[in-house]
Amino acid sequence: MDNHRTVPLLVDVDTGIDDSLALLYLMASPEAEILGITCTAGNVNARQVATNNLAWLELCDYADVEVALGAEVPVLQPLVTTEETHGPQGIGYAELPAPTRRISDRHATQVWIEAARSRPGEITGLVTGPLTNLALAIKLEPELPLLLNRLVVMGGVFNHAGNTRPTTEWNISVDPDAAKIVFDAFSAVPPERRPVICALDVTERIAMTPAHVAALSRAAGSTPEESLSLDDPPGTRSRGSNAVVRHLSDAVRFYMEFHRAYDQGGYVAHLHDPFAAAVALDPSLATTRPATVDVELAGTITRGQTVADWRGMWGRRPNAEIVVDTDPEEFFRRTIERVGALARRVG
Repeated sequence: MDNHRTVPLLVDVDTGIDDSLALLYLMASPEAEILGITCTAGNVNARQVATNNLAWLELCDYADVEVALGAEVPVLQPLVTTEETHGPQGIGYAELPAPTRRISDRHATQVWIEAARSRPGEITGLVTGPLTNLALAIKLEPELPLLLNRLVVMGGVFNHAGNTRPTTEWNISVDPDAAKIVFDAFSAVPPERRPVICALDVTERIAMTPAHVAALSRAAGSTPEESLSLDDPPGTRSRGSNAVVRHLSDAVRFYMEFHRAYDQGGYVAHLHDPFAAAVALDPSLATTRPATVDVELAGTITRGQTVADWRGMWGRRPNAEIVVDTDPEEFFRRTIERVGALARRVG
Protein backbone atom coordinates (compact mmCIF):
# COMPACT_ATOMS: atom_id res chain seq x y z
CA MET A 1 0.00 0.00 0.00
CA ASP A 2 1.02 3.64 -0.32
CA ASN A 3 2.84 4.45 2.91
CA HIS A 4 2.04 8.15 2.46
CA ARG A 5 -1.72 7.64 2.35
CA THR A 6 -3.50 8.48 5.58
CA VAL A 7 -6.75 6.86 6.64
CA PRO A 8 -8.99 9.07 8.84
CA LEU A 9 -10.68 6.75 11.33
CA LEU A 10 -13.49 6.78 13.85
CA VAL A 11 -13.02 3.75 16.08
CA ASP A 12 -15.86 2.27 18.15
CA VAL A 13 -14.83 -0.40 20.66
CA ASP A 14 -15.84 -2.43 23.72
CA THR A 15 -12.28 -2.93 24.99
CA GLY A 16 -11.75 -6.04 25.44
CA ILE A 17 -8.47 -7.92 24.96
CA ASP A 18 -8.60 -8.13 21.19
CA ASP A 19 -9.91 -4.54 21.02
CA SER A 20 -6.79 -3.60 23.00
CA LEU A 21 -4.58 -5.19 20.38
CA ALA A 22 -6.58 -3.46 17.65
CA LEU A 23 -5.84 -0.11 19.28
CA LEU A 24 -2.16 -1.03 19.54
CA TYR A 25 -2.13 -1.94 15.84
CA LEU A 26 -3.69 1.39 14.89
CA MET A 27 -1.37 3.41 17.14
CA ALA A 28 1.56 1.56 15.57
CA SER A 29 0.45 2.33 12.00
CA PRO A 30 1.65 5.66 10.59
CA GLU A 31 -1.16 5.79 8.04
CA ALA A 32 -3.84 5.70 10.77
CA GLU A 33 -5.32 9.10 11.64
CA ILE A 34 -7.46 8.30 14.68
CA LEU A 35 -10.03 11.09 14.93
CA GLY A 36 -11.79 9.67 17.98
CA ILE A 37 -12.51 6.53 19.96
CA THR A 38 -16.08 5.89 21.03
CA CYS A 39 -17.02 3.38 23.71
CA THR A 40 -19.89 0.96 23.95
CA ALA A 41 -20.82 -1.69 26.47
CA GLY A 42 -20.09 -5.23 25.40
CA ASN A 43 -17.13 -7.19 26.71
CA VAL A 44 -17.33 -5.05 29.87
CA ASN A 45 -19.39 -2.02 30.85
CA ALA A 46 -18.95 1.15 28.80
CA ARG A 47 -17.20 3.18 31.51
CA GLN A 48 -14.62 0.45 32.00
CA VAL A 49 -14.17 0.40 28.23
CA ALA A 50 -13.42 4.13 28.29
CA THR A 51 -10.94 3.70 31.15
CA ASN A 52 -9.15 0.93 29.25
CA ASN A 53 -8.92 3.05 26.12
CA LEU A 54 -7.49 6.04 27.98
CA ALA A 55 -4.97 3.81 29.74
CA TRP A 56 -3.70 2.23 26.52
CA LEU A 57 -3.42 5.63 24.85
CA GLU A 58 -1.39 7.06 27.71
CA LEU A 59 0.83 3.99 27.94
CA CYS A 60 1.68 4.39 24.26
CA ASP A 61 2.17 8.17 24.45
CA TYR A 62 -0.82 8.67 22.15
CA ALA A 63 -2.93 10.66 24.55
CA ASP A 64 -4.33 13.42 22.33
CA VAL A 65 -7.15 11.30 20.90
CA GLU A 66 -10.67 12.02 22.16
CA VAL A 67 -12.32 9.13 24.03
CA ALA A 68 -16.11 9.50 24.22
CA LEU A 69 -18.60 7.45 26.18
CA GLY A 70 -21.52 6.03 24.26
CA ALA A 71 -24.33 3.60 24.89
CA GLU A 72 -24.22 1.86 28.26
CA VAL A 73 -27.00 -0.59 27.36
CA PRO A 74 -28.22 -2.14 24.08
CA VAL A 75 -31.06 -0.60 22.06
CA LEU A 76 -33.73 -2.96 23.46
CA GLN A 77 -32.45 -6.02 25.29
CA PRO A 78 -30.63 -6.15 28.65
CA LEU A 79 -26.85 -5.84 28.65
CA VAL A 80 -24.77 -9.00 28.94
CA THR A 81 -20.99 -8.73 29.41
CA THR A 82 -18.31 -11.41 29.24
CA GLU A 83 -15.74 -11.02 31.97
CA GLU A 84 -15.03 -14.76 31.79
CA THR A 85 -13.57 -14.13 28.33
CA HIS A 86 -11.74 -10.85 28.92
CA GLY A 87 -11.24 -10.57 32.67
CA PRO A 88 -12.96 -8.36 35.27
CA GLN A 89 -11.57 -5.14 33.73
CA GLY A 90 -11.64 -6.41 30.14
CA ILE A 91 -7.85 -6.60 29.75
CA GLY A 92 -7.12 -10.05 31.10
CA TYR A 93 -4.33 -10.17 33.68
CA ALA A 94 -2.94 -6.79 32.58
CA GLU A 95 -2.89 -4.05 35.22
CA LEU A 96 -2.52 -0.80 33.31
CA PRO A 97 -1.57 2.43 35.09
CA ALA A 98 -4.66 4.50 35.90
CA PRO A 99 -5.18 7.14 33.20
CA THR A 100 -4.86 10.80 34.08
CA ARG A 101 -7.11 12.08 31.28
CA ARG A 102 -10.87 12.32 31.50
CA ILE A 103 -13.56 10.99 29.22
CA SER A 104 -14.79 13.53 26.67
CA ASP A 105 -17.85 15.64 27.45
CA ARG A 106 -19.28 14.69 24.06
CA HIS A 107 -21.45 11.62 23.57
CA ALA A 108 -20.26 8.98 21.12
CA THR A 109 -23.14 9.68 18.72
CA GLN A 110 -22.16 13.35 18.62
CA VAL A 111 -18.58 12.39 17.76
CA TRP A 112 -19.71 10.18 14.87
CA ILE A 113 -22.15 12.69 13.42
CA GLU A 114 -20.03 15.81 13.74
CA ALA A 115 -16.91 14.14 12.35
CA ALA A 116 -18.76 12.66 9.37
CA ARG A 117 -20.46 15.97 8.59
CA SER A 118 -17.18 17.86 8.79
CA ARG A 119 -15.33 15.47 6.45
CA PRO A 120 -17.97 13.96 4.14
CA GLY A 121 -16.78 10.97 2.16
CA GLU A 122 -13.40 10.84 3.89
CA ILE A 123 -13.75 8.89 7.14
CA THR A 124 -13.58 5.12 7.60
CA GLY A 125 -15.62 3.87 10.52
CA LEU A 126 -14.27 0.85 12.39
CA VAL A 127 -16.56 -0.95 14.83
CA THR A 128 -15.11 -3.85 16.83
CA GLY A 129 -17.89 -4.10 19.42
CA PRO A 130 -21.69 -4.08 19.36
CA LEU A 131 -23.16 -1.70 16.79
CA THR A 132 -25.18 0.26 19.37
CA ASN A 133 -23.43 3.63 19.05
CA LEU A 134 -23.53 3.59 15.26
CA ALA A 135 -27.20 2.59 15.23
CA LEU A 136 -28.08 5.45 17.59
CA ALA A 137 -26.07 7.88 15.48
CA ILE A 138 -27.92 6.74 12.34
CA LYS A 139 -31.22 7.33 14.11
CA LEU A 140 -30.13 10.94 14.69
CA GLU A 141 -28.49 11.40 11.27
CA PRO A 142 -29.98 9.03 8.65
CA GLU A 143 -27.47 10.26 6.05
CA LEU A 144 -24.51 8.97 8.09
CA PRO A 145 -23.91 5.87 5.90
CA LEU A 146 -23.56 8.17 2.88
CA LEU A 147 -21.27 10.57 4.77
CA LEU A 148 -18.70 7.89 5.59
CA ASN A 149 -16.10 6.72 3.12
CA ARG A 150 -16.35 3.14 4.34
CA LEU A 151 -17.38 1.07 7.34
CA VAL A 152 -15.48 -1.96 8.61
CA VAL A 153 -17.23 -4.17 11.16
CA MET A 154 -15.97 -7.07 13.21
CA GLY A 155 -19.10 -9.08 13.72
CA GLY A 156 -21.34 -11.85 12.53
CA VAL A 157 -20.95 -15.43 11.42
CA PHE A 158 -22.26 -17.00 8.24
CA ASN A 159 -20.95 -20.47 7.31
CA HIS A 160 -19.17 -21.21 10.56
CA ALA A 161 -20.00 -22.12 14.16
CA GLY A 162 -20.95 -19.27 16.46
CA ASN A 163 -19.01 -18.26 19.57
CA THR A 164 -21.95 -17.14 21.72
CA ARG A 165 -24.74 -19.48 20.69
CA PRO A 166 -24.53 -22.16 17.99
CA THR A 167 -25.28 -19.68 15.18
CA THR A 168 -24.41 -16.27 16.66
CA GLU A 169 -21.31 -14.13 17.16
CA TRP A 170 -20.74 -12.07 20.31
CA ASN A 171 -20.79 -8.48 19.00
CA ILE A 172 -24.03 -8.98 17.08
CA SER A 173 -25.69 -11.02 19.81
CA VAL A 174 -25.10 -8.29 22.43
CA ASP A 175 -27.30 -5.91 20.42
CA PRO A 176 -28.94 -7.55 17.39
CA ASP A 177 -31.50 -4.75 17.09
CA ALA A 178 -28.69 -2.24 16.59
CA ALA A 179 -27.05 -4.51 14.03
CA LYS A 180 -30.25 -4.70 12.00
CA ILE A 181 -30.59 -0.90 12.04
CA VAL A 182 -27.05 -0.58 10.68
CA PHE A 183 -27.34 -3.23 7.97
CA ASP A 184 -30.67 -1.83 6.81
CA ALA A 185 -29.29 1.72 6.69
CA PHE A 186 -26.28 0.72 4.61
CA SER A 187 -28.52 -0.73 1.91
CA ALA A 188 -28.56 2.80 0.48
CA VAL A 189 -24.82 3.16 -0.14
CA PRO A 190 -23.16 2.60 -3.54
CA PRO A 191 -21.28 -0.68 -4.10
CA GLU A 192 -17.84 0.84 -3.47
CA ARG A 193 -18.96 1.94 0.01
CA ARG A 194 -20.57 -1.25 1.23
CA PRO A 195 -19.51 -2.19 4.77
CA VAL A 196 -16.71 -4.72 4.99
CA ILE A 197 -17.75 -7.46 7.42
CA CYS A 198 -15.01 -9.37 9.22
CA ALA A 199 -16.95 -12.35 10.54
CA LEU A 200 -15.88 -15.38 12.56
CA ASP A 201 -15.60 -17.38 9.34
CA VAL A 202 -12.24 -15.66 8.75
CA THR A 203 -11.28 -14.05 12.07
CA GLU A 204 -11.02 -17.41 13.82
CA ARG A 205 -8.19 -18.16 11.40
CA ILE A 206 -6.29 -15.21 12.92
CA ALA A 207 -4.94 -17.26 15.84
CA MET A 208 -2.13 -15.72 17.89
CA THR A 209 0.18 -18.35 19.37
CA PRO A 210 2.87 -18.15 22.05
CA ALA A 211 5.41 -18.03 19.20
CA HIS A 212 3.83 -14.82 17.92
CA VAL A 213 4.03 -13.23 21.38
CA ALA A 214 7.67 -14.25 21.64
CA ALA A 215 8.43 -12.77 18.22
CA LEU A 216 6.72 -9.52 19.17
CA SER A 217 8.74 -9.28 22.36
CA ARG A 218 11.96 -9.78 20.35
CA ALA A 219 10.89 -7.06 17.91
CA ALA A 220 10.36 -4.73 20.87
CA GLY A 221 13.69 -5.60 22.47
CA SER A 222 11.95 -6.73 25.65
CA THR A 223 13.80 -9.04 28.02
CA PRO A 224 13.43 -11.76 29.00
CA GLU A 225 11.73 -12.98 25.84
CA GLU A 226 8.05 -13.78 26.41
CA SER A 227 7.47 -17.51 26.82
CA LEU A 228 3.79 -18.36 27.24
CA SER A 229 3.07 -22.03 27.73
CA LEU A 230 -0.01 -24.10 28.44
CA ASP A 231 2.09 -25.72 31.18
CA ASP A 232 2.36 -22.42 33.06
CA PRO A 233 0.19 -22.05 36.16
CA PRO A 234 -2.95 -19.98 35.39
CA GLY A 235 -2.36 -16.30 35.97
CA THR A 236 1.40 -16.38 35.45
CA ARG A 237 2.58 -12.82 34.83
CA SER A 238 5.11 -11.42 32.41
CA ARG A 239 8.50 -10.24 33.64
CA GLY A 240 9.20 -8.34 30.44
CA SER A 241 11.24 -5.14 30.61
CA ASN A 242 9.04 -3.37 28.07
CA ALA A 243 5.76 -2.10 29.55
CA VAL A 244 3.72 -2.43 26.35
CA VAL A 245 4.90 -6.00 25.81
CA ARG A 246 4.40 -6.89 29.47
CA HIS A 247 0.78 -5.69 29.56
CA LEU A 248 0.01 -7.14 26.14
CA SER A 249 1.40 -10.51 27.21
CA ASP A 250 -0.61 -10.52 30.44
CA ALA A 251 -3.78 -9.69 28.51
CA VAL A 252 -3.17 -12.30 25.82
CA ARG A 253 -2.30 -15.01 28.36
CA PHE A 254 -5.78 -14.65 29.91
CA TYR A 255 -7.32 -14.87 26.42
CA MET A 256 -5.33 -18.01 25.60
CA GLU A 257 -6.38 -19.64 28.86
CA PHE A 258 -10.00 -18.86 27.99
CA HIS A 259 -9.68 -20.31 24.49
CA ARG A 260 -8.19 -23.50 25.87
CA ALA A 261 -10.73 -23.86 28.69
CA TYR A 262 -13.74 -23.31 26.43
CA ASP A 263 -12.58 -25.43 23.47
CA GLN A 264 -12.00 -22.41 21.23
CA GLY A 265 -9.06 -23.75 19.25
CA GLY A 266 -6.47 -24.60 21.89
CA TYR A 267 -3.88 -22.41 23.60
CA VAL A 268 -4.30 -19.52 21.15
CA ALA A 269 -5.93 -16.10 21.03
CA HIS A 270 -8.24 -15.22 18.14
CA LEU A 271 -7.43 -11.65 17.09
CA HIS A 272 -10.79 -10.75 15.60
CA ASP A 273 -10.54 -7.01 16.18
CA PRO A 274 -6.90 -6.39 15.18
CA PHE A 275 -7.67 -8.09 11.88
CA ALA A 276 -10.59 -5.71 11.29
CA ALA A 277 -8.31 -2.78 12.16
CA ALA A 278 -5.74 -3.97 9.64
CA VAL A 279 -8.44 -4.29 6.95
CA ALA A 280 -9.69 -0.77 7.72
CA LEU A 281 -6.20 0.53 6.92
CA ASP A 282 -5.55 -1.77 3.97
CA PRO A 283 -8.57 -3.47 2.38
CA SER A 284 -6.26 -5.47 0.11
CA LEU A 285 -5.63 -7.78 3.09
CA ALA A 286 -9.13 -9.18 2.60
CA THR A 287 -10.86 -11.00 -0.20
CA THR A 288 -14.56 -10.14 -0.06
CA ARG A 289 -17.80 -11.29 -1.59
CA PRO A 290 -20.96 -9.16 -1.84
CA ALA A 291 -24.12 -10.29 -0.09
CA THR A 292 -27.31 -9.00 1.43
CA VAL A 293 -27.07 -9.34 5.20
CA ASP A 294 -29.98 -9.33 7.62
CA VAL A 295 -30.24 -10.09 11.33
CA GLU A 296 -32.67 -12.55 12.89
CA LEU A 297 -34.65 -10.89 15.68
CA ALA A 298 -37.64 -13.18 16.21
CA GLY A 299 -36.08 -16.63 16.54
CA THR A 300 -36.29 -18.23 19.96
CA ILE A 301 -32.90 -19.97 19.54
CA THR A 302 -31.45 -17.95 16.64
CA ARG A 303 -31.95 -14.34 17.78
CA GLY A 304 -28.87 -12.39 16.69
CA GLN A 305 -27.96 -14.70 13.82
CA THR A 306 -26.55 -12.90 10.78
CA VAL A 307 -27.97 -14.32 7.57
CA ALA A 308 -26.32 -13.70 4.19
CA ASP A 309 -28.22 -13.92 0.92
CA TRP A 310 -25.39 -14.71 -1.50
CA ARG A 311 -27.61 -15.37 -4.51
CA GLY A 312 -30.13 -12.55 -4.47
CA MET A 313 -33.01 -14.76 -3.39
CA TRP A 314 -34.59 -11.93 -1.37
CA GLY A 315 -34.55 -9.62 -4.38
CA ARG A 316 -32.69 -6.96 -2.37
CA ARG A 317 -29.44 -5.28 -3.36
CA PRO A 318 -26.26 -6.32 -1.52
CA ASN A 319 -25.52 -4.23 1.58
CA ALA A 320 -22.20 -5.77 2.62
CA GLU A 321 -18.85 -7.08 1.46
CA ILE A 322 -18.17 -10.17 3.56
CA VAL A 323 -14.54 -11.16 4.03
CA VAL A 324 -14.12 -14.71 2.77
CA ASP A 325 -10.34 -15.08 2.72
CA THR A 326 -7.08 -13.53 3.92
CA ASP A 327 -3.43 -14.32 4.55
CA PRO A 328 -2.99 -14.78 8.32
CA GLU A 329 0.81 -14.94 8.00
CA GLU A 330 0.91 -11.51 6.37
CA PHE A 331 -1.35 -10.10 9.08
CA PHE A 332 0.93 -11.41 11.82
CA ARG A 333 4.03 -10.19 10.00
CA ARG A 334 2.60 -6.67 10.01
CA THR A 335 1.38 -6.93 13.60
CA ILE A 336 4.73 -8.08 14.97
CA GLU A 337 6.66 -5.51 12.97
CA ARG A 338 4.38 -2.58 13.78
CA VAL A 339 3.46 -3.24 17.40
CA GLY A 340 7.01 -4.32 18.14
CA ALA A 341 8.31 -1.01 16.80
CA LEU A 342 5.72 0.94 18.79
CA ALA A 343 6.65 -0.88 21.99
CA ARG A 344 10.36 -0.31 21.38
CA ARG A 345 9.73 3.39 20.78
CA VAL A 346 7.69 4.07 23.92
CA GLY A 347 9.64 1.70 26.18
